[in-house]
Amino acid sequence: MSREIVAGVDGSPESLAAADWAAREAGRRGLALRLVYAWRTEPLNIPLAQDRARQDRMAEEVVRAAESTIGGRYPGLALTAEVIADTPVAALLGTEERAEMLVVGSRGHGAVVGFLLGSHGQQIIAAATRPVVAVRTRDDEEDAEAEDAGGEIVVGQQGGPEDSAAALRFAFAAAKARGASLRAVRAWNLPSLYAYSPGSMALADEAGGLVPFEEKSLHEALAPWRERYPEVPVTEQVEIGSAGQVLLSSSGAARLLVVGRRAQRGALGSRIGSVAHAALHLAPCPVAVVPHE
Repeated sequence: MSREIVAGVDGSPESLAAADWAAREAGRRGLALRLVYAWRTEPLNIPLAQDRARQDRMAEEVVRAAESTIGGRYPGLALTAEVIADTPVAALLGTEERAEMLVVGSRGHGAVVGFLLGSHGQQIIAAATRPVVAVRTRDDEEDAEAEDAGGEIVVGQQGGPEDSAAALRFAFAAAKARGASLRAVRAWNLPSLYAYSPGSMALADEAGGLVPFEEKSLHEALAPWRERYPEVPVTEQVEIGSAGQVLLSSSGAARLLVVGRRAQRGALGSRIGSVAHAALHLAPCPVAVVPHE
């Protein structure tokens, strides 16, 4: 089964920026791009402001306009586009079987809007089993040219080697695809009574203190990925502070910020976690949220 990148479109500038980013990423990775517009026809017993046929035509026009724009910019790209009769969240999550990643639009410095409106983007990120990339509008084409030239990808690492494996895999693959360098960031706070287990404190003592312990933990987590991707230049950064603050302060010039996401459920359903939430709202670059394995 062929793999693809899936981008949601809805006619907004944010979703077109997401589709454009997805097209360039698909080209780098040698994948197809699939554009999806979600459209659920209203039940017959609910009055419609417009007739159903006209609404269906409008939906088709939106997706075909996006297809024409992206196809014109990237003529060699394997591209498909379709209208799916479902809710936005269900439509995009329903494409995951073949998707390498999902790409949605985001409003800068505000709530994630997904590829339609409201909280759809955040719901998709919380429930997805594939990486989801949130993309904002670009000021001009120079941003795309600069991104294609390489730059730096920033990835957050926490816990043991397995805890961030999925995020590191995604970040290294993305860096290789675009010839970028990688900055791996591990944030830590001064220990409270519950912050470190007795076993961790013993290991920290053996390492010569908390800072060397954190540096050793980051180095060990990166080791298998550095071996797999020897062509990717890597900078290791250990810094005291909250993970969200440290990642944001380190991503000012980044082309992509990659964060992991643990499965979290609350009274209102799945949640994306505080670090991913901060990155999605405040990072100046596209943000990839990668679910833990």
